[in-house]
Amino acid sequence: MLLRDMGAHLRPFFSRRLFDGGADAEDLVQETLIAIHAKRTTWDRNQPFTGWAYAIARHKLIDHLRRRGRRPTHPLDEASDLFADHTVEDGATRADLGRCLSLLPQRQRRLIEDVRLKGMTVAEAAERHGYSVTAAKVSIHRSMKSLTARFATAETAGNASDED
Repeated sequence: MLLRDMGAHLRPFFSRRLFDGGADAEDLVQETLIAIHAKRTTWDRNQPFTGWAYAIARHKLIDHLRRRGRRPTHPLDEASDLFADHTVEDGATRADLGRCLSLLPQRQRRLIEDVRLKGMTVAEAAERHGYSVTAAKVSIHRSMKSLTARFATAETAGNASDED
């Protein structure tokens, strides 16, 4: 299912970048999907999958163009597809957030991740985790209140020591 979905994203990616109107796009999609499958163990689960997969696609495109003897140039505004939507700071923030959320019981943590981080509605997350909508709202509220209290205390203690 993943490879099928990736194929749907890779076809336009290659078609926009090929000089021949995309006649070789399907071959490149297949080569990329094979490479993704073959190199799946190299993907770091702590990093975005799409950035890793598009890096493979980009290398397949470069290899294809080199075989053809062409060196394409594209305006930089079109290059945004080549870059992941994250920075090093995002990775550090994700790691910190993961440590904070690890203080919560797993069921509450997953509920907060779905609603606050993944953008699911409370109703969707409640159904997914076996809560009523009301119970999910209460759980999210209590979890956030608990985390806020814990880190507000830690921050206050840190600021007090900074003043000394």
